[in-house]
Amino acid sequence: MDLVIAVEDPMTPDVAAILARHLAVMQEETPPAHVHALPAERLQHPAVTLFGARDRGVLLGVGAIRQLDDTHAEIKSMHTLAECRGQGVGQAMLHHLLRVAAASGCRRVSLETGTMAAFTPARSMYRSAGFRPCEPFGEYTDNPYSVCMTLLLDGTPSAVSDRQQP
Repeated sequence: MDLVIAVEDPMTPDVAAILARHLAVMQEETPPAHVHALPAERLQHPAVTLFGARDRGVLLGVGAIRQLDDTHAEIKSMHTLAECRGQGVGQAMLHHLLRVAAASGCRRVSLETGTMAAFTPARSMYRSAGFRPCEPFGEYTDNPYSVCMTLLLDGTPSAVSDRQQP
């Protein structure tokens, strides 16, 4: 695989299609009040940068990073096409997003993901990268459908909260 990760316009047809697919999956797996995936239009916000992972021009996955403040960023909209999972696309995107965050001066990167079985592979990937459960941040709340995770970019995992680890 010759994977190239670059900034993408969320309104480009193939990018918008994968983002719509991501949103549909999130809506299938998560109660409506707890779906935090962003539609393509909201990924155009100046604080958000969307990346696509392509193999010979074919879009296989996306991931975005949202700057929360000068030292804290959030990973958003991570999605690899189902038919491409298990090939390292998500892991490559995650490492790319962490490098982007570090280069922009961030010392902490956080994310929110689901607690349901469908999200087990994502939680496992995040844990293997050093993310640890944390208290809700930003607009997220303490609820049975979400887990927030964070990573300190100095290489030290952040303190694990007393929330049950997914």
